[in-house]
Amino acid sequence: MEEEEEEVLCYLDKVLEEEEEVFEYGDEELDLITPIQCKRDIEKGLEMKKLVLSGFLASEEIYINQLEALLLPMRPLKATATSSQPVLTIQQIETIFYKIQDIFEIHKEFYDALLPNIQQWDEKVTVGHLFQKLASRLGVYKAFVDNYKVALETVEKCSQANSQFQKISENLKVKGPKDSKDCLTTVSLEALLYKPIDRVTRSTLVLHDLLKHTPKDHPDFPLLQDALRISQNFLSSINEEIDPRRTAVTTPKGEARQLVKDGFLVEVSESSRKLRHVFLFTDLLLCAKMKKTAVGRNQQYECKWYIPLADLTFQTLDDSDSCPSIQVLPEHEIEEMKIKISVLKSDIQKEKKAPKGQSRVERLRKKMNEQESWLLLHSPTIPFRILNKHGKSYLFLLSSDYERSEWRESIQKLQKKDPQPCVLSSVELQVLTSSCFKLRTVHNIPVTSNKDDEETPGLYGFLHVIVHSAKGFKESANLYCTLEVDSYGYFVSKAKTRVFRDTIEPQWNEEFEIELEGSQYLRILCYEKCYDKSMLNKDDNEIVDKIMGKGQVQLDPQTVQSKNWHMDVIEMNGIKVEFSMKFTSRDLSLKRTPSKKQSGVFGVKINVVTKRERSKVPYIVRQCIEEVEKRGIDEVGIYRISGVATDIQSLKTAFDTNTKDILVMLSDMDINAIAGTLKLYFRELPEPLLTDRLHPAFMEGIALSDPAAKENCMMHLLRSLPDPNLMTFLILLEHLKRVAEKEPINKMSLHNLATVFGPTLLRPSESESTKGHHITSASDIWSHDVMAQVQVLLYYLQHPPISFAELKRNTLYFSTDV
Repeated sequence: MEEEEEEVLCYLDKVLEEEEEVFEYGDEELDLITPIQCKRDIEKGLEMKKLVLSGFLASEEIYINQLEALLLPMRPLKATATSSQPVLTIQQIETIFYKIQDIFEIHKEFYDALLPNIQQWDEKVTVGHLFQKLASRLGVYKAFVDNYKVALETVEKCSQANSQFQKISENLKVKGPKDSKDCLTTVSLEALLYKPIDRVTRSTLVLHDLLKHTPKDHPDFPLLQDALRISQNFLSSINEEIDPRRTAVTTPKGEARQLVKDGFLVEVSESSRKLRHVFLFTDLLLCAKMKKTAVGRNQQYECKWYIPLADLTFQTLDDSDSCPSIQVLPEHEIEEMKIKISVLKSDIQKEKKAPKGQSRVERLRKKMNEQESWLLLHSPTIPFRILNKHGKSYLFLLSSDYERSEWRESIQKLQKKDPQPCVLSSVELQVLTSSCFKLRTVHNIPVTSNKDDEETPGLYGFLHVIVHSAKGFKESANLYCTLEVDSYGYFVSKAKTRVFRDTIEPQWNEEFEIELEGSQYLRILCYEKCYDKSMLNKDDNEIVDKIMGKGQVQLDPQTVQSKNWHMDVIEMNGIKVEFSMKFTSRDLSLKRTPSKKQSGVFGVKINVVTKRERSKVPYIVRQCIEEVEKRGIDEVGIYRISGVATDIQSLKTAFDTNTKDILVMLSDMDINAIAGTLKLYFRELPEPLLTDRLHPAFMEGIALSDPAAKENCMMHLLRSLPDPNLMTFLILLEHLKRVAEKEPINKMSLHNLATVFGPTLLRPSESESTKGHHITSASDIWSHDVMAQVQVLLYYLQHPPISFAELKRNTLYFSTDV
């Protein structure tokens, strides 16, 4: 399986290399290679289709083994049912194992038919009829789903009544795949009974992938389409019915206490951050932590506190003085940890392909889990304060206002039903806390190291989003939107539109470029702006504006990776927000694409621009720096927060065409757009400001341990730069130091600025970055090189002032060869 994947990936790399070579000849060659390109696309599609099918076949084998494990106890249980000491009755057995035998036979037949097709794979092989037949037998699954809740209840009752059955139900043995070293794994009956429901969803996702890699004129295409239609209709019909886990406990009064929501939140307790598992029931909110247990013992929760919903209120800003202060780590520490995690991810992928790399993979996974858990604990900054009317207040920190809103709305919805006040005895509280382990719907902290290998890794690169407009507001308001994406297991806010004042139909039409780091979802929140001055500036991280609506979309790689914009609508509370998006993968965003034009400034060599302008530093650099220092140096997140893409594009055009009104444009433009234009200029240089030639030497110099040797080397490298590059770099360096002096106000430290500008100033052009070594993936380049590039710029930012004249004077004493 791994060999096949490696073979396909190598093949794709080769195809990409050939495509890049062709593009070097210019547009006039494109017509000549179109037939070849078409053939390549077909071959690539076939290989991808085979890869999808091979992965599905492997998971199908695991699924069949799970069904076999379910059937294994059924036969002896039936045999004892008619004996003098039955474990279960015939009726109980038939309820618990209803339709499992039929499902097993359907999938065994499907597996046996699909296997030879993949083993003898070529362009003539068809599999659509097999998937169509599988989809046509979903009626068996419908019967299973209708019986599912009753089956779970029967398992629970029988486990409580019969210790022998409880032991059996908690220790079912599942065989591993044929080529697996692990022979058996222990799984509970309850977990295995959920597998058929999960399987339908996975089969539907595979049909999506197969259709994407099947040409429309292939015989499989209409059959796969039909199978997908049947599967989707089936899923939509059962989604409302499925309740995959037991979610209720009985109170001492015989009432059902239902679990409504649970999840991991960061609590500020005794001035430190603690990761808690919070459970929202129909009548109370319970905050728990996982107890440390000995190896082999069942995990248990310990209740930290609970609040009856009848006594719970949300603490207002006026009361916030009584709350613990929020300690926020410097942003560069968070960024450093993200880079370390990225390096570990790359190392894990490499070790997976290495012979005997499995033991090292487990060690790396453990280390990554620790680092991601640290990130999850220290990243959130948005306060969620709750108060017990008869007691103390509690403070949680969240990374997403969307999530905070969901918790608040869920609690308020239950409070509208007038829950009765409840006081739990110590025994009742212990029973409820113990039940949380079985009731929970969120089993693991949301870090990527807890994901299955077959789960999608998410998108890495840049998502371009245009927020067009919104409709459905009943009254005029001051409206804006924010955009959130997930990365490293949690959601963060990435962009914000301007406020559209006093309207029921805002027309923003603003474009944003959002960096994705393993992201799978985009969230859009629509707010009404609060202009009540008494509510403002109470807390840097407090959001006082009212959420009018919120919604999210899944980032389907095939949809967003198209070169064309994909338009979509999110519906939220009767409001419809219209937006468009497209995605650029990290490997493409890393490339420097030199311009063939000699006019303009973007994409043109810096020495050409300075010679034409008869200046030492390009005009665009001087003007952007001047404007940022004039009115942007106090702006929170300057250079980190992305400006509106359309504004940046306008400035780019103005500088390229040498518009006479450029100074007027600069004075009127949002300061983040000007900062973004400066970053874009350096990013689009055909080679980095610190040059391709010197890049390897910068990487070696920053790695030196001896301070004197490092100083000597790093200064020598600056002297080796061409004059326009050196002058521009020194001007920028002093500007960034002035920005960092205002860190208490703008929150931009030297490290933050080095993180933003390091890769922009040092990342080599495509030809240089691939020279001398094979690049395994774009994330490898990013994670390893970025750390060094950030460190190079940080070295110069932390260095005492560097004078151009002093450097050039010292040139006499040093060789200029590197």
